[in-house]
Amino acid sequence: MLAIVDYGVGNLFSLSRSLEFLGIENKITRDVAEFAQADRMILPGVGAFGDAKNKLDELSLVQPILDFAASGKPLLGICLGMQLLFETSEEFGEHQGLGLIPGKIVSMREAFNKEKIDLKVPHIGWNQLDIQKESALLKDFQPGQHVYYVHSFHAADCEASLVASSEYGIEIPGMVQKDNVYGTQFHPEKSGDVGLNILKAFAEVSA
Repeated sequence: MLAIVDYGVGNLFSLSRSLEFLGIENKITRDVAEFAQADRMILPGVGAFGDAKNKLDELSLVQPILDFAASGKPLLGICLGMQLLFETSEEFGEHQGLGLIPGKIVSMREAFNKEKIDLKVPHIGWNQLDIQKESALLKDFQPGQHVYYVHSFHAADCEASLVASSEYGIEIPGMVQKDNVYGTQFHPEKSGDVGLNILKAFAEVSA
């Protein structure tokens, strides 16, 4: 069973429906006992980093998520869920993340202002994903395929874990991985067949 972490942030049901379409058993839950029974976990998220982290703290879900990752079972963070995997975020102040992947979350607008890049923020829409290194999640991915993004902040200082990126004025880390912990800045559940293949590959990663 795949556990989708329910902490009141993100479109959980579209993700669950995508998994059901693929025939992947899943459950939206915040029950720590069900986390322990799951063989893999997805941490979704939409919104502000600090608010999301506070909700995880309030629901006492931080340590269970860390324990799940430490068990060696596959864990996937999506969009804000991916950002929460990092050490810190600069979104509306300094916030501590889960610390599962080295690096930090920074403002796209500040980077654009510094480099005098005239592009809209947030970064919304389809963008080509360029593979930097192999990952089990990309086993069915073809060069030149596109994925769907919606975000205003992005990961930085994460070269060691960078799997794939997209170009949007600057290099945007699109997928990261450290051991059994994966993250996608884009939304696989909104990325058509390409995203479904990534979710299917995650479901097939050996625990």
